[in-house]
Amino acid sequence: MSTTRKPLIGISCCTDQLGLHPFHIVGEKYILGVVDGAGGLPLLIPALGERLDAEQLLDNLDGLLFTGSPSNVEPHHYQGPASVEGTKHDPKRDATNLPLIKRAVERGIPVLGICRGFQEMNVAFGGSLHQRLHEVGGFIEHREDKEQPVDVQYGLSHEVQIEPGGLLYELSGRNSAQVNSLHTQGVDQLAPGLRPEATAPDGLIEAFSVSQAPNFALGVQWHPEWKVTKNPFYLSIFKAFGDACRARAARHS
Repeated sequence: MSTTRKPLIGISCCTDQLGLHPFHIVGEKYILGVVDGAGGLPLLIPALGERLDAEQLLDNLDGLLFTGSPSNVEPHHYQGPASVEGTKHDPKRDATNLPLIKRAVERGIPVLGICRGFQEMNVAFGGSLHQRLHEVGGFIEHREDKEQPVDVQYGLSHEVQIEPGGLLYELSGRNSAQVNSLHTQGVDQLAPGLRPEATAPDGLIEAFSVSQAPNFALGVQWHPEWKVTKNPFYLSIFKAFGDACRARAARHS
């Protein structure tokens, strides 16, 4: 009896020092997003930079999820000014994900970028970032209140307007949606070839797709993985991503 193989979906890791040892880690909410939202089989991708055989990895993946993180992309990757003291960076993750994003998209592997992953996608294709939105002026407060319980931090924060006719509109059927907001950085210059998919009330681009991508390639600034099965809009994003991964898996089975 034949069974349908679940798509193998890679999830990008961060690096961190826990005690005396370096670790490659992923938040459980992203893993559950892949399992419960996309219906995929999760595979954690260590941040090994050039030591990771990207081509062999991509040969075996049906999709890639680039996660959020407490760290930020190092600004030299987009010719930005030096970060303020105390900013958390993860150069091993940068060295892994920035080239991996472009190659995955080129090869037609479905890609979903969330928060830092969304920002990585913009940088990978030649865009730049605001490092501290709250100091730029003209933007609403996009940061979470870290003193609040986690359910409040990840609660709905503001509306986004969804561009008609775009990928996000097609997969959700919505003109607007309420989303959470837990980020300090954001898109400054949008990379060439990226299409805006949703904007915050202050005009900040909060979702984009890769215009000429041969397959699903979407980045969102918010966190749709959070309790994904309880939010129909969030679930629609992961379901569309999972469907694209399943279609790829079927073609390569």
